[in-house]
This record gives sequence, C-alpha cells and structure tokens, in this order.
Amino acid sequence: MRTIRTLIVDDEPTAREGMRRLLATDPEIQLVGECATGRDGVAAMRESVPDVVFLDVQLPDLEGFAVLRLAGGERTPAVVFVTACEQHALRAFEVNAVDYVLKPFTDARFRASLQRAKQRIHATRLDELLRTLTGPPERDAWRRPRYRDRLPVRSNGTVTLLPVREIEWIDAAGDCVRVHAGKTSYLIRDTMKTLEDALESARFVRIHRSTIVNLEKVKELQRFFHGDYVVVLYNGTTLKLSRGYRDRLEAQLGRAL
Repeated sequence: MRTIRTLIVDDEPTAREGMRRLLATDPEIQLVGECATGRDGVAAMRESVPDVVFLDVQLPDLEGFAVLRLAGGERTPAVVFVTACEQHALRAFEVNAVDYVLKPFTDARFRASLQRAKQRIHATRLDELLRTLTGPPERDAWRRPRYRDRLPVRSNGTVTLLPVREIEWIDAAGDCVRVHAGKTSYLIRDTMKTLEDALESARFVRIHRSTIVNLEKVKELQRFFHGDYVVVLYNGTTLKLSRGYRDRLEAQLGRAL
C-alpha cells in the first residue's frame, strides 16, 4: 500500500503530540516530520515533499499562509489548517485547503479532517493514473474555470466543508448570503456575485437578484401571474423567477419556458 506522507507544522507541543498520536493509528499515514516554526515548515515541505500538511495559521515567525507561499513547489500538498483562530477560515479555503480545524479539537474531529485529506490524496492519485492512461490533457484545459466543489460554512463554532452538490438554493441576507442544504441553512459573509462566479454555471443558476438555485434540486416550473414563473424544488420550496434572469434559466433548460 502506498503511504501518505504527512507533515505537522505547529508551535504547540501538546497539539503536535495529539496529532502525532492520532496519525499513528492510521496504517496509511507516514509521518515525515514535525516543525515548531514556519521557516522549519518551509524547509521540511521542500525537502520531504509531503502529501498532507497539518498546519497552524499563527506560528512564531510566519503565518501558515506564508509557509505555503514560500514552500512553493510543483505539487501543492493537501492542507488542513489547525488553529485557535476562526477568522481565517474563508482565506484558508481560498488556497484550496481541505479543512479548517479549530483548537481544541476532539479525536473525532481530527479523524474527520484526516479522512477528508486522504480522500483528496486518493482522488489526486487516481487523476494522475488516469492521465497516464489517457495521454496528456487538452492544450487549453488550463483555461477552464475552476469551480468550488465545497464551501466553508460555520455552525456552533465549527467550520465545515459543505459539498456544493448538497446545496439546494442560496439567497441574499443583508451583507451575507444564506446557503440552504436539507433542513439546515448557513450564513456566509460573501456576496451573491462571488458565489455565482465560484459555482459551476451548468448546475447553479441565478434566477433572481437575490436567489441562486441548484438545477439538480428543481422539480418543476409553474406559471404564475402575468406570464411569470415560480421554481419549485423537490423539498417543496417555491422560488420566484425574475424576468431579468429568465434567459439564463432558459439557456440551461433548452428554452422550455
């Protein structure tokens, strides 16, 4: 079995000890190093080329984000931020972090983040294998936009990565947006425009100035007054389709309206 090379960069000895103990219980994990400073972390990342890094945001000499930037390299590891600071969560996921674990963490919470990191590595390795079997990518593949497949949401002091396929609809809520998934909704300090650009346009369509809908969750369209329509979701939610955004929905549905 090919192991997953893992590095810990954290200035707290007790935090490193706890992570080391939990990592030791997973036979897939090979711990390649521990660092207490950012600069040591940069050197270790360059030398050991880990698959996964558990990284503190606030280190004595560097921020965790600076560690990633300075380490560079052709292959970016899967990063799990482990920190006592909540305010950097959105910034963390802008650098494509796997997870954002708040201290003090439970064993179960850490194992969940480890599982997510392993899934990322397994998916990356599968992609690499497929590329070797199918040949080089298309010449202009790099031009294609990269959409988010998960959104960081906060609930009860915990930051969770919500798979976008679970999102049913999104609406504006003052200076924030509210993301609806199942019976739960989450407030995110972001704009409708930012989320619209970040989500795959073939799946998520803006149907109103203040509403984005996941087309996979749409059950039907119903006529409303004066030729207007409402969008009905499988969960029974009814959303207004604004005339100004009707063309966008028609483009995705093949002019069914």
